[in-house]
Amino acid sequence: MSTDLRKLPAIEEPTAVISVPPRGDAQRGHPGTHELAPGRYLVCGDESFALTADVTHVGRGMTADVRLDDHTVSARHAIVVARAGRLRILDDRSTNGTVVNGRRVDEAELHDGDVVVLGRVVLTYRDLRG
Repeated sequence: MSTDLRKLPAIEEPTAVISVPPRGDAQRGHPGTHELAPGRYLVCGDESFALTADVTHVGRGMTADVRLDDHTVSARHAIVVARAGRLRILDDRSTNGTVVNGRRVDEAELHDGDVVVLGRVVLTYRDLRG
């Protein structure tokens, strides 16, 4: 499936106030990847979220493991799943789509340094397992 990027809304700088609910396996990390323990993370600004579960729900809703408080993010926006030792991100029928490295995707494998855009929120995937 290919999407004409000219038809997508312009991506603005991230404006989200990001919070993690007290439940789930996504844990608030430390700012800057140089201070992070080995592992896999979604990073936005000075917030980092460890991806330790086999399934991590990302969205604006209260049940999300990684909660992004921005009106352009759907309540259930994306799911990060571990398969065969690798992480994949799946769009969860979001309104504004999931974009990885400038391409709108239904599903994509994540690699260190990939830029993931959910609504207006820009995240970077970091794999610091060594």
